[in-house]
Amino acid sequence: MHAAEPTGGDTVRGSDGPRDEVDRIVDAWQRERPDLQPMPLHVFSRVSRLARHLDLTRRSAFAEHGVEAWEFDVLSALRRAGAPYELTPGRLIAETLVSSGTMTNRIDRMVAHGLVVRAADASDRRVVKVRLTPEGKRRVDAAMSQLLESERSLLSVLPEPDRRHLSDSLRSLLIPFES
Repeated sequence: MHAAEPTGGDTVRGSDGPRDEVDRIVDAWQRERPDLQPMPLHVFSRVSRLARHLDLTRRSAFAEHGVEAWEFDVLSALRRAGAPYELTPGRLIAETLVSSGTMTNRIDRMVAHGLVVRAADASDRRVVKVRLTPEGKRRVDAAMSQLLESERSLLSVLPEPDRRHLSDSLRSLLIPFES
């Protein structure tokens, strides 16, 4: 069964395969408001629902290694920076999209857990950098390995060409938000 086609070229043809909750939601809206063109729901409702499922999967992968999701964001930003795995708090704010007050709180908590240390910059002692500890590095590496294993499994339902196409399409949607 296919969803009714809206007018005005805003068409999404369903597959003959299994239907998901979004199909049911769109069908209900088309029944109740046939004047609406629900194309965005087909895409963004699925993205939103996937984001919730992925968040749970990620939290589970991180928890196995004693890392909270917010800690992973900071630890992975430091790890990606390369040796000596340090960044200024300002750079961490830019990398993780949180406020300065939130970042200060996070750094304090991570220092208390032994995951990072604050260190003066060697070239300018007025600048403070946040540096990954060996324990922080161990945990972020383990959590990242677990995350990739979990997410690779989730993507296994798609053939490789579809994965590349999906990645490219999502990039095209995301770029306007990040520029």
